[in-house]
Amino acid sequence: LAQARAGIISTVEVLKVMEAFVNEPNYTVWSDLSCNLGILGTLLSHTDFHEDIQVFVRDVFSPIGERLGWDPKPGEGHLDALLRGLVLGKLGKAGHKATLEEARRRFKEHVEGKHVLSADLRSPVYVTVLKHGDSSTLDTMLKLHKQADMQEEKNRIERVLGAISQPELIQKVLTFALSEEVRPQDTVSVIGGVAGGSKQGRKAAWKFVRDNWEELYNRYQGGFLISRLIKV
Repeated sequence: LAQARAGIISTVEVLKVMEAFVNEPNYTVWSDLSCNLGILGTLLSHTDFHEDIQVFVRDVFSPIGERLGWDPKPGEGHLDALLRGLVLGKLGKAGHKATLEEARRRFKEHVEGKHVLSADLRSPVYVTVLKHGDSSTLDTMLKLHKQADMQEEKNRIERVLGAISQPELIQKVLTFALSEEVRPQDTVSVIGGVAGGSKQGRKAAWKFVRDNWEELYNRYQGGFLISRLIKV
């Protein structure tokens, strides 16, 4: 990937190497693949190849997704749980049909209190239903945020809200970021989530930061959060 980014080799070569990892069981390797595909996905979101890279993600990640399944198996280590969350989140965001359907089913049961999602599955399920959701999905997620007792759960929801893709809902999330519902130190996570969620989100987040620069700068002064905000 470093060679492709430097223009020394074709990105096609990188994708061919990635295809060779379909039977890889190691979380660290998949985490690296996911991160690198994220970089390529961000670049390709501005081209005609956006849907092609989603198909590629589905093809590469679905075999490991099927092997892992949704539920923990006896004798699993913590890395398997991390890998399951990573893979299901990646497949869900890429629009893998079976993953999307199961995520919606589990989300509904979670909201209704019938079967509460385990901590490991919440982020991938949340991000999947939001990515392919509507205003009622966002309203439900904001309600879960309001009802959450633990700050960890509030932060988990704040990080994934940016996955929503409709322009008017993106604006709603950005407005929420500066509201009293979100701790000042967590506002950056919400805006960053929007910036990383989609091409539309990136543009909207950049405009939002410029429009609200005075308030954001006064809030964070010269602290590390302002530099993190600029970076995202």
